[in-house]
Amino acid sequence: MKFDVIVIGGGAAGLFCASLAGQRGRSVLVVEAADKVGKKILISGGGRCNFTNLYTTPDNFICTNPNFHKSALARFSPDDFIALVKKHRIKFHEKKLGQLFCDGSSGEIVDLLLQECAAVGVKIRVNCHVRNIQKTDSFIVATNQGIFAADSVVVATGGVSIPKMGATDFGFRLARQFGLKVIAPRPALVPLTLGENDLRIFRELSGVSVAARVACQEQEFRENILLTHRGLSGPAILQISSYWDKGEALTIDLLPDHSAAALLAAKKSEGVALSTLLGEYFSHRFAKAWATVYGQEKPLRQFNQTELAAIAERLHAWQLFPNGTEGFGKAEVTLGGVDTNELSSKTMAARNVNGLYFIGEVVDVTGHLGGFNFQWAWASGYAAGQYV
Repeated sequence: MKFDVIVIGGGAAGLFCASLAGQRGRSVLVVEAADKVGKKILISGGGRCNFTNLYTTPDNFICTNPNFHKSALARFSPDDFIALVKKHRIKFHEKKLGQLFCDGSSGEIVDLLLQECAAVGVKIRVNCHVRNIQKTDSFIVATNQGIFAADSVVVATGGVSIPKMGATDFGFRLARQFGLKVIAPRPALVPLTLGENDLRIFRELSGVSVAARVACQEQEFRENILLTHRGLSGPAILQISSYWDKGEALTIDLLPDHSAAALLAAKKSEGVALSTLLGEYFSHRFAKAWATVYGQEKPLRQFNQTELAAIAERLHAWQLFPNGTEGFGKAEVTLGGVDTNELSSKTMAARNVNGLYFIGEVVDVTGHLGGFNFQWAWASGYAAGQYV
């Protein structure tokens, strides 16, 4: 059976690209290995899908070529996708920091994509596993449901994050098959693990959240950190994990809105304990543990000025050395992917393989936490959808 376009992967980028190609009169087949499309969309945003971010800029993305993603993002903005959401009468709200969520469920975004595809005759096959792809005059795609041909193939298979959802390295293997380079994939937006010495101190604080500023490699994020039984998580940690390499320290400012030195000096004469002062800003469990380990649990007046200065410095620059991440099983996205030097930033097409396109997470473009990866799915899907 012959189509103009075959899209491999029925996620956000793949379905959106398919609908746009269909709007241009192309015959389109989407093949999805899972038993239904949009499975990762359904679990996103706690089931409400953080479908974009109002404040999207190129700086919210990591790419080996820092200019590659600018073109696609400029041509399809958050406002463009919001207009589509409104067209389908999906109610939504801004949670914080420009993050837009459905009022209802993530299923509404999947339904939107399916309706857009159905309106233009896109064919969708689930439980359809691609076994082999060859290129002659056209692409020959062999699957467990038959052999299909197409002039264009769009690879929208995602990364290798969350393998229990069916994620595989198929897209990377396909890129290599056709001679494209792949930037080594790594877990991103992922919890970090701590060594036994740190866990001995903080394991009992599992579940405690602290508002802080976390820095690494000249990047910093201000959000909550969450102590876990294995190490660190929470928005600030997930964000910084995309920049962290093994052996590097995280520098955590526990009091970004205050001068720790001034707070300590003001309370020194009152005779309060360090944990009591810290308890005004953190949970008492965290304040007690931190004060005991890093400052001694005694009245502030018993510290000399040098000791108070050291405590103040540590409150603003507390260093922890993670020993790893929780891996692709817990990573929200994959860092790395198909080398963008191999692709056209205008069309997302492989420069040296006519008719082959890569979009979404399979490409070496990784967004920050907060709806940016969905915006990349829409923008890259739009770019390819105009040309396939």
